Amino acid sequence: MPGVNVADIVGSNRRDSIKRKLARALVRLADGKLAASLVQIEDLPMYNEDLESPLRASVVRSKAAIEETAALLFVKSEHNSSIPTVLKNAIDWDTRRYGRSSWVWKAVAIIGASPGAIGTAIAQLHPRHGLADLRALVMGGEAYVTFKPDFIDETGTVTDVGSRRFLQFFIDQFAGLAAQLTTTPKTYTVAA
Repeated sequence: MPGVNVADIVGSNRRDSIKRKLARALVRLADGKLAASLVQIEDLPMYNEDLESPLRASVVRSKAAIEETAALLFVKSEHNSSIPTVLKNAIDWDTRRYGRSSWVWKAVAIIGASPGAIGTAIAQLHPRHGLADLRALVMGGEAYVTFKPDFIDETGTVTDVGSRRFLQFFIDQFAGLAAQLTTTPKTYTVAA
C-alpha cells in the first residue's frame, strides 16, 4: 500500500538549509508510510490582495500541491522568535481567495531545527494557532531539534541514536494521524 501523500513545506529558502536535510531524513524514517513531495514556496510573490485576480502561476502551483495531499509536514526555522516570512507568506497565499483555503481538514505536523539550544520552540507557537484557526488539524506536541554539523550524515540518516528514536516516534505519530484522516469523511462549508 502506498504511503499517505504529504506536502513537505520547508520554512527556509536557503539552498543548503538544515531544515531541508531534516525534512529528507524524516521522510526516510517514515519508511514508505508517507509519500512526501516538497512544495516550492520561495518564489511566491509577497501576499497582496491586489494580486488575487488572476492568481499568479506560482500561487496556483503551491495551492494545487497542497490540495493534492492529505497532510502537511512543516519543517521550519525561527526568525526573531517568530515564523519565517517565506512560510507566513505561503500560508497567506494558500488560504486565498476567501472560502478557498487549501489547509482545511489537512493533518499538520510542525517540527523545527536550529543550531541554537531551543531549536525553534518559540516560533512553533505562532503557526499552531493560525493553522488551527484555518481548520487545519494540527498534531499536538512540540518537536524541535538542536542541529549540529554531523546530526545527519550524507545518506540522510540521523546519526544520534536517541534523536533518531525521538524523530521516529514523531514521524510515526504523524503518519498514523494522516492515515486516519484519509479514511475519515470531511465536510466544510463557508457561509456566503
